[in-house]
Amino acid sequence: MKGHLLAAAFILSLSPLPAVHAAEDPPADSSLVKDQAKAVSEAVKHDAKVVADAAKEGAKQVAKTAKVVAHEVAAASKEGAQEVAATAKKGAERTKAAVKGEKSPNSPANSPANSPANPSASPSAKPPPKPADKSKPAPDKTPPQ
Repeated sequence: MKGHLLAAAFILSLSPLPAVHAAEDPPADSSLVKDQAKAVSEAVKHDAKVVADAAKEGAKQVAKTAKVVAHEVAAASKEGAQEVAATAKKGAERTKAAVKGEKSPNSPANSPANSPANPSASPSAKPPPKPADKSKPAPDKTPPQ
């Protein structure tokens, strides 16, 4: 058994020698190695340029889409602010009229439904709801992936 172990150790110790000798030997044709290294280097440079160009184009698309979305958000915000301002103005007019003891022209008390010509309407009837906004939703402009 010791003999087998000793033989295996001897064989294993000799096996790296051919690899060391192969690494030390210069290649037969150094120009072939240079050409291959140059081709690999050019391929890597080309691939890196393709990736960089794709990243640049993607960044441009993202910026363009972000700009469009920002304009849409700004327009919607402006519209919302105008609606809030109009509602606040109406509320201020009604409050001012109520303080003076007048009925405002837009108050529910002056609506035709509450006039003496329409006795079936109760004074506590609510005004009809406002029609819903019928504008189209903005199309999705995100680029497909």
